[in-house]
Amino acid sequence: MEKALAELAGKPLVSWAVDIFQRCSQVHRIALVLRQESLEVGRRLASESGWSKVEVCPGGPRRQDSVLHGLSLLKDCPWVIVHDGARPLVDEELVRRGLEAARETGAAAAALPVADTIKEVGEDHLVMKTPERRLLWAVQTPQVFRRELLETAYRQAGAEEATDDASLVERAGVRVKVYPGSPWNIKVTTREDLLLAELLLRERQGQRAP
Repeated sequence: MEKALAELAGKPLVSWAVDIFQRCSQVHRIALVLRQESLEVGRRLASESGWSKVEVCPGGPRRQDSVLHGLSLLKDCPWVIVHDGARPLVDEELVRRGLEAARETGAAAAALPVADTIKEVGEDHLVMKTPERRLLWAVQTPQVFRRELLETAYRQAGAEEATDDASLVERAGVRVKVYPGSPWNIKVTTREDLLLAELLLRERQGQRAP
């Protein structure tokens, strides 16, 4: 099963994030990008959930391909917010802060200062260097862009791949503004992450875990 459709606290993982964007008054349209085999499930979920802003489309082989497919549904949107469906604890304040921060350069990404000491390590597992921690931030989504900047970054990237959209925009020569993310805004990649996300959702909703 596609990770975005894994069950979290009684509904599909991606539903928690889409619900937030559906409620957000600053968001007018939503492209929900899923694997080809999950499209019908996604469309049914959108209908049952009353997501009036949502259109569902298939993803691609790379992250940027999937985002480009989503962009094709948002042709009249001058600003684009890219968010990982695997981050279910996004909130409207993060979206608002991102839109505000992006006005400075046309690109912004949620992020948190790194708390741990980071080591750059070679393939032999020997430390090569220790970057200065005060300059390091862990990047999250939402990431917000002027649409034309993001499209230009994709065109220039060609076959080059990136783990996030902000990296491609940086390589295109645009300065990306970092704005305060949230420690709640975790990315679900493992079963342990699912358990943690459920605890955080219960806390947010004022419930106690049994």
